[in-house]
Amino acid sequence: MPHLSEERILTGMKIGNVHIEGRVFLAPLAGITDTSFRLLCREFGAALVFTEMISADGLVRGNTNTLRYLFFSQSERPIAIQIFGSDPETMAEGARRAARQKPDLIDLNLACPVRKVVRRMAGAALLRDLRLTEKVCRAVVGAVDTPVTIKIRSGWSSDSIVAVDVAQMAHGCGISAVTVHPRTQKMHFSGSADWSLIARVKEAVPIPVIGSGDVTSPSDAREIFEQTGCDAIMIGRASLGQPWIFKQINHYLENKELSAPPTLEERFDIALRHTRLAVKEKGELLGVRTMRKHLTWYTKGLPGAAPLRQRIFCVETVGDIEDLFGEYVAHTRAEVAA
Repeated sequence: MPHLSEERILTGMKIGNVHIEGRVFLAPLAGITDTSFRLLCREFGAALVFTEMISADGLVRGNTNTLRYLFFSQSERPIAIQIFGSDPETMAEGARRAARQKPDLIDLNLACPVRKVVRRMAGAALLRDLRLTEKVCRAVVGAVDTPVTIKIRSGWSSDSIVAVDVAQMAHGCGISAVTVHPRTQKMHFSGSADWSLIARVKEAVPIPVIGSGDVTSPSDAREIFEQTGCDAIMIGRASLGQPWIFKQINHYLENKELSAPPTLEERFDIALRHTRLAVKEKGELLGVRTMRKHLTWYTKGLPGAAPLRQRIFCVETVGDIEDLFGEYVAHTRAEVAA
């Protein structure tokens, strides 16, 4: 079992020439990790954040809806722009256009398992053609001065586990770090992540290795460091509705004790702050509608929250949300007092 170095885990790290003050990162999540969510996670201690994955083809064509994904604020740094595609020249040009925004890193998505991506030979589909993957990595690294990283899965299927080979190839191409989500494309998010594969990748390459998959609590975070020796970890689905998980993990890694979760009022205050950030970014109508799914996640696990979640899908303004949460808190406190 890899030895967990307390000094290493509690200090910063470098990816390429970029110094990062911490080792717990926010994963790129399509439809989730917009500016408002990234800002909130940075406030709670995410050391590095990633944009939603962006189509290199859309960047090259100048698609307006694609270009808006490039936006980020200086408060989000350090930040990686993640792009996806399969044509080496298009990926290189997409990376050049992304680099004009001066992100800290550019990340290549070789991990997305969804059909609309893999049918274009992008995302996890690239793990079926390592020659093409190598061409993509070399083309992008050669096109930009920004450090380039990749995110990969174990492979396409259980009989094609290629993570170690891909990581070694990527290192040879000049890739600066690799994130490993140890599930195959066929698994999507079912089954269990095989953390032992992260350990094998870490042993095989000298560049930083970021572990991902099934890290849902502070104790999971410490365990994945201990089991794999990875340099950092990436939190994805576990951050939905609880961006404070980064603060909890950092506290646990530093103090070996669990911190208290936010109170009901604090939870709703965080949800409202998230909403106001979204409204500032997108305007009230779109911002509130975008937030509806987030607000349902913020209510997960609360007593009697099912009717509340139904009403969340009808909110149109920040005032609607304030009234709804205020009513729920008052009702909950009254029941406790009764």
